[in-house]
Amino acid sequence: ERGVWLHVDAAYGGPAAILPEFRWLLDPAHDADSIVVNPHKWLFVPVDLSVLYVRDPEVLRRAFSLAADYLVTFETGVHNYMDYGLQLGRRFRALKLWFALRTYGVHGMQERLRRHIALAQELASWIEAEPGWQVVAPHPLSVVCFRYEPDPAEDAAAVDARNQAILDAVNATGEVFLSSTRLHGRLVLRVAIGNERTTRDDVALAWDLLRRAASEA
Repeated sequence: ERGVWLHVDAAYGGPAAILPEFRWLLDPAHDADSIVVNPHKWLFVPVDLSVLYVRDPEVLRRAFSLAADYLVTFETGVHNYMDYGLQLGRRFRALKLWFALRTYGVHGMQERLRRHIALAQELASWIEAEPGWQVVAPHPLSVVCFRYEPDPAEDAAAVDARNQAILDAVNATGEVFLSSTRLHGRLVLRVAIGNERTTRDDVALAWDLLRRAASEA
C-alpha cells in the first residue's frame, strides 16, 4: 500500500517451517518482499550461512550491480552473484547446507528439530514447577526465557543482579554456556537448544547448575 519493502527476519525460527505443524510460522510472510533464514542457527551447519529469499531478484540486481569496466564479461544467461549483494566474491557457503541435507535428509532434520522443541518444552515444565522460578515468554520453539525471582516484592534491580550472578556462575563451570537478554527492561536468562548433539542429559545438567547457582546467589 505504501510501497515500503517488507522484510521478514526468520533467521532463527524459519527452519521450523520445514515441520508441517509449524508451517503457520511463515503464513504472515506470504506478502513479504524478502525472507532471511540462517541455517547456521538451527539447521546444523557451521557459521556462517544465510539464505535470502527474494520475491523479485531483479530489484536486488538493480540495487547492487556494478558495471565497472574491469568486471565486464561477455557470458550471457549466467547469474553472477556479485550483482545481488555487496560482495564481489564469496565463499561457497551453500556447500555446507548441501552436505547437511545429504547427511540428514529432510526427515532427519525434521526429527532433530522436533527433538529440540521437545527438550525446550520439558525444560520449561521443570522451570514452571520449581518454586521461585518463572518462564517469562512464550516458548513454541527451542528457546526458553526465564528468571529466578523467589520474592516478588524484591527490588527489580536486585533481581536482575541475582540473575546475572546465576548466569555468571553457571557459565564459569565450563560445562554449559547460557545467555541472557532483556524483556520489558528486565534481565532474563535464556536457553537456546540448537546443536545436533544436545541431549536430554545436557539440558538436565544445565537445569541442575542453574538451581545450584540460585541456591548460592
